Amino acid sequence: MLMVLVLGLSVLALAVAWGLRGYVLRQDNGTPDMRKISDAIQEGAEAFLRRQYRTIGTLSIALGVVIYVLYAFFRKPHADEPAAATLALTTTLSFIFGALCSGVAGIVGMYVAVRSNIRTASAARSSLNKALQIALRGGAVSGLFVVAMSLFGVGLLYTILEALHFEPTKIPLMIVGYGFGASFVALFAQLGGGIYTKAADVGADLVGKVEAGIPEDDPRNPAVIADLVGDNVGDCAGRGADLFESTAAENIGAMILGSGLALANPGVFTPAQVVGLMLFPLVARAFGLVASIIGVLLVKAREDEDPMHALNRGYMWTAVLAAIGFAGGTYWLLNPTAFPDAWWHFALCGVIGIATSIAFVYITQYYTEYRYRPVKTIAAASVTGPATNIIAGFAVALECTALPTFTISAAIIASYKLGASSGLAHAGLFGTAVATMGMLGTAAYILAMDTFGPITDNAGGIIEMSHQPEDIRRRTDRLDAVGNTTKALTKGYAIGSAALAAFLLFSAFLDEVAALGSPLAAVDISKPEVFVGGLLGAMLVFWFSALAISAVTKAAVSVIQEVRRQFQADPGILKGTSRPDYGRAVDIVTVGALKAMVAPGLLAVGMPIAVGLVFKVFFHVGAETVASFLMVGTIAGILMATLLNNGGGAWDNAKKFIETGEYGGKGSPTHKAAVVGDTVGDPFKDTAGPSLHVLIKLLSTVTLVLAPLFV
Repeated sequence: MLMVLVLGLSVLALAVAWGLRGYVLRQDNGTPDMRKISDAIQEGAEAFLRRQYRTIGTLSIALGVVIYVLYAFFRKPHADEPAAATLALTTTLSFIFGALCSGVAGIVGMYVAVRSNIRTASAARSSLNKALQIALRGGAVSGLFVVAMSLFGVGLLYTILEALHFEPTKIPLMIVGYGFGASFVALFAQLGGGIYTKAADVGADLVGKVEAGIPEDDPRNPAVIADLVGDNVGDCAGRGADLFESTAAENIGAMILGSGLALANPGVFTPAQVVGLMLFPLVARAFGLVASIIGVLLVKAREDEDPMHALNRGYMWTAVLAAIGFAGGTYWLLNPTAFPDAWWHFALCGVIGIATSIAFVYITQYYTEYRYRPVKTIAAASVTGPATNIIAGFAVALECTALPTFTISAAIIASYKLGASSGLAHAGLFGTAVATMGMLGTAAYILAMDTFGPITDNAGGIIEMSHQPEDIRRRTDRLDAVGNTTKALTKGYAIGSAALAAFLLFSAFLDEVAALGSPLAAVDISKPEVFVGGLLGAMLVFWFSALAISAVTKAAVSVIQEVRRQFQADPGILKGTSRPDYGRAVDIVTVGALKAMVAPGLLAVGMPIAVGLVFKVFFHVGAETVASFLMVGTIAGILMATLLNNGGGAWDNAKKFIETGEYGGKGSPTHKAAVVGDTVGDPFKDTAGPSLHVLIKLLSTVTLVLAPLFV
């Protein structure tokens, strides 16, 4: 009954996504000049994805073989669990399936996004509202597909193993590989896409705007198509894989905690209620999908209205409907007869999660929109040159870690206390899991808003490059400005949900270690080995960020050299009499990004495994050291990702604020100083920051899958 509902609503969401795809593709696709630019963006994005996923596929198969060998031959068998060969097979197959689903979700989302841009641009010639709806519904294809595929994958694996007569409470630990597969693909998709988009952006900006003095998205810039391609591979495919992995890992982690809660309260739940307790995360996610569908379809704006207000209305509808669904789900599934008040405690935990997501949206707006003090401070500092712009921007980046930290802290403690006061034993951690589910309840709508960003950015580029009238460009500029805000909001939301999901997955790791016969009542950092494990976890965050940012530098240098070469070789390009070789720049960035993503990706996967095995073999404290590594690494990752995301976003919008005419406007010395700051912030907010969201959860899923090796 429950699984039929979950799988049915997943299929419904996939059907709605397919219907929205049809709606978008039926719209007018512009003039021949506009189509020529759009086709070049499509070709570049699809060529990059083909090469990227070929690389990721090879790495995934190799890691799948390693997981099978470790589980089948090196793992100590434990009581009350399936045979080693069975566990090795289910874990490996779920890993491959998770990787495959993540890849498919990212590809489908981007397929529609690179076809929505031209239709949004065409609609903008007549109506702002029509353009807004096409862009959001194009983004919703990605949002609904990602969340529904994540839910469908977990539900299908559970159904298959239940049909094979495995005990329901054992199934979540048998499918942890699904979350790991999703995390693995997400890391490389986000890294590769992030390196690509920022190498192209930095190269296009520094030579185009600063050296040649030509506007953004000018067709004379050889890197302009690569820049527009980058918006799609970084923000659509990359963020799609990120949120796919968040929902997949959180679903499985919450199922493990649900199983642990049932075992900690013997006799309280009937066998049917135990299954309901474990499947509650999937039911809650399914209700969130329905809420997101309604929210997307309700979005409508007046021609003279700020499009952000229309998107915020849709988001608030989604949040309210998700909260109602959540309350109904807790009353239905978390309502044991012996503790009749437990359900509303958990319902309030869900509301805390939803409120946290709303808080993150407004906190991110405060730090990254030019209506507010932080961005205005950076713009004012640009008057005296690039150095003061960088100093002011970095100060804002450091400052903006405070409010998100207070918000996450309040959410974790409040949801823990509510869960603990439900009357059920050991229900505090499950309360935090329910809050995480609440925060991720609106994930499909948030991802639709995120993909809206690159669609409108590309639409603006198409309008500019096809020389459309200025009033149409002003219309797409309004949508593009909103798109920049929605991209920043999604990063804030992603880091908040990553923080709650990481706490949940850390708790699931402790539950799994306890189930393997080595319970950890606490992680004692007064032990030198355990302290060193934590130190290594924090260091990994900094090392990983350095590799990601330096990868952008290397790839950007290649782009800068190519753009300069083309300008020198053919002076007709800058005069507008010759056409640049866009394809050459696209190919250079593609090769550079794919090479550069491998080192930080392998470091992220390999380091937790190395720490666990070394400290187990030499010091006999493998599980506890890994717990410390995971805990401190997560804390450092949350703070660093917040700093990079919001700092980069603030630098970007300080430049846009000056471009509205403040402090001398476009082309002034102040604007040039702000372009330098924006360029510094680019790899912060679009490469290292978003990749850290995935790193935080990858550390959790790696340790969850390989916990038996560390005990």
